[in-house]
Amino acid sequence: MEQKKFDFNSFIGMILLGGIMLWWVNTQKPKVEPEETTTTEEVTENTTPQSSLTENTATVVNDSLQQIELRNKLGAFAHSAINGKEGETVIENGLLRLTINNKGGQITKALIKKFKTYDSLPLYLVKDKNASFNINFGTSDNRILNTQDLLFEPSLTKNGENTVLSMKLKVSENQFLEYRYEIKPKDYRVDFAVRSQGLNNVINGSQQINLDWNLKAFRNEKSMRTENMYTYYYYKADDDVEYLKMTDDDVVSDIDWIAFKQHFFSSVLMSDTPFNEAKLKSVDFLGEDKDTVFTKTYGLKTPLALTNGELNYNMKWFFGPTNYNLLSTYEKTNLDEIADLGWGIFGTLNRYVFYPVFNFLKGFIGNYGFIIILMTIVVKLLLSPVLYKSYSSSAKMKVIRPEMEEINKKYPGKENAMKRQQEVMAVQRKAGVSMMSGCIPALLQMPVFFALFKFFPTNIDFRQKAFLWANDLSSYDTIFKLPFKIPFYGDHVSLFPILASVAIFFYMKMNQSQQMNMQAPPQEGMPDMSQMMKYMIYFSPIMMLFFFNNYASGLSLYYFISNLLTIVIMLVIKNYVIDEDKIHAQIQENKKKPVKTSKFRQRLDAAMKQAQEQQEIQKKSTKNKKK
Repeated sequence: MEQKKFDFNSFIGMILLGGIMLWWVNTQKPKVEPEETTTTEEVTENTTPQSSLTENTATVVNDSLQQIELRNKLGAFAHSAINGKEGETVIENGLLRLTINNKGGQITKALIKKFKTYDSLPLYLVKDKNASFNINFGTSDNRILNTQDLLFEPSLTKNGENTVLSMKLKVSENQFLEYRYEIKPKDYRVDFAVRSQGLNNVINGSQQINLDWNLKAFRNEKSMRTENMYTYYYYKADDDVEYLKMTDDDVVSDIDWIAFKQHFFSSVLMSDTPFNEAKLKSVDFLGEDKDTVFTKTYGLKTPLALTNGELNYNMKWFFGPTNYNLLSTYEKTNLDEIADLGWGIFGTLNRYVFYPVFNFLKGFIGNYGFIIILMTIVVKLLLSPVLYKSYSSSAKMKVIRPEMEEINKKYPGKENAMKRQQEVMAVQRKAGVSMMSGCIPALLQMPVFFALFKFFPTNIDFRQKAFLWANDLSSYDTIFKLPFKIPFYGDHVSLFPILASVAIFFYMKMNQSQQMNMQAPPQEGMPDMSQMMKYMIYFSPIMMLFFFNNYASGLSLYYFISNLLTIVIMLVIKNYVIDEDKIHAQIQENKKKPVKTSKFRQRLDAAMKQAQEQQEIQKKSTKNKKK
């Protein structure tokens, strides 16, 4: 092997190069006074730039690697990820404050300014990641992206008095997906647009684009049981408003809006372009013993359609109170149906009778407890003719009751049941009394009962309004907290339900004699209704006590005042209006007059007579066989 020799020329060259480098370094040092401290400062000044240079170089290298990674992961949409920044933007008016996060361009906080929770905290419908809004789509380079994972670039401007926030997910300056929010000075609604520009070759139109909106509804009211009762989703499809009509496998087309209702507050998404094949879900939490933060979990999933390869949806958000008076001002939306006034005649009574009366009284009375009392008086005055008719019929039945008892004695036994019934009906007809006259007044009062059963618990005007010992007429009142929980009753004692139950007991006690008068004397083989009435006198107040202990105190107040007024009206009618001697004389006069029988009555009498004849034939046939 050839042996390497020492190269003297190379050695001399290296020494010269080293000398030149030492000379260059020394000539670059600043000239200073020869003090010890100065030397230290020189070392610091010379070493610091070298350290910074190293850090900057590392940062540049890391940034480059991150950008490469983002481009590999996001493709064309890496622009906003690289240039965007984490942050939030707030838009607000006098009613609503919304916080929109750059990540996802979505609302992360929705504060309703003029309301508080039951424990006096700020009322948020959206907060602490309880909600998400996401658009899932595919790209032309076979990537699946979610907007909630991407950074949008915000731009805040003014449009007259309105505040406009544009959130753009950019591919380039002229290619982007935009969320546009526009909030007006005095409105719970926020204009919201989803549109794309220049993305017809970026978004893969052959893959389904999905909009997902999810919300976990916060508990806002004192009674979680009552709040859950009125917490569910609504949607409008084909000009018809429905709620809780879908299962997990159902889809609905042409949905104009979806409302996630939380008793007194709602989050609503409206769209000018109806959603097709939408799926809705609602999942209950485990109840007030298991959870005290959320009531229900809501979800919407619906595909979005492209128009000429672009997204173009004009929508609106609503975050605010479920106030019938407010929602009814939003024309051609049917959002007022979220207020849940009841179906059929019950909702009609609330819309056209009780709300107008309530709004009128509210105009000059500030105490909502007094408004309930005045409304109760108005209702009782309107129903007083019905009550009078019922009591008058009871008095007439009391007068003819001895005659009906004589008929029972005259025609005893099951074999005379048909004849006995005919004779009783003949006496009632001559006296101008009908058994139905006692039922009809009760039936007429039932729609009022059920309408007000919806009116008080769903009217937000009663929320957190105090009266006497009740600090919230929309929830239960508490005079004593129990150290334990009674099944179906609760862990507290409410006074208004107790007062209402006592009033019902005395009303039913007074009404017992009236009801007994309205009934014909018990016939052989028929159940004695008097015993059932005795049980009802005690059962109804107890049921009222248990059921309403956790219900709105405003409703219990109404039933308490209503039954008190009914007792007073009954006493007045009995002692000052009804004259039994006069009624008896009138009945005797009616008996002398020929009775006009309607065609229906004639057919009924003929049918009863035919049945009686067949009964007689069967009796004779049975006797012959025995012989």
